[in-house]
Amino acid sequence: MKKAYLLILFLVINFGGLALGSWLMDGGPTSDWYNNLQQAPWTPPGWVFGAAWTLIMICFSWYLTTLFSLKVSTGMVLLYTFQVLLNVSWNWFFFNQHWTSIGLIVINILTIIIFTFFFAFTFKPIKIYRTLLLPYMIWLCIATSLNAYVVIYN
Repeated sequence: MKKAYLLILFLVINFGGLALGSWLMDGGPTSDWYNNLQQAPWTPPGWVFGAAWTLIMICFSWYLTTLFSLKVSTGMVLLYTFQVLLNVSWNWFFFNQHWTSIGLIVINILTIIIFTFFFAFTFKPIKIYRTLLLPYMIWLCIATSLNAYVVIYN
């Protein structure tokens, strides 16, 4: 029963964060500002972002449910909280304020945090569940490269 509550909690927080981030985008990828930027040739079509983030947050929520049901520490809670804040704030910095360089800093820190989850929590029962972080890790590497391209070429 504890796992079900944790899963619901993480799904609500993670998808709530996505919704808040989307609201803070000010038009985001459909805005004139974004569409007029020099974008990386490997920029995926818009629908990929929604599909990717849906998969990422389902996997991340499942991972967090397993992790937090086995062990909870203040450090884990703080790391997760910081991750949520960075994930939401990137949208505001990048899309709303057009502070692409700050967005690049934010997404780099976010990437470090997700990689920290992967490498820091390696105790036996969680080990196999770390693979649920791979979609998030891969997507952040792609997103970081897209953000860096915008910073360099605009």
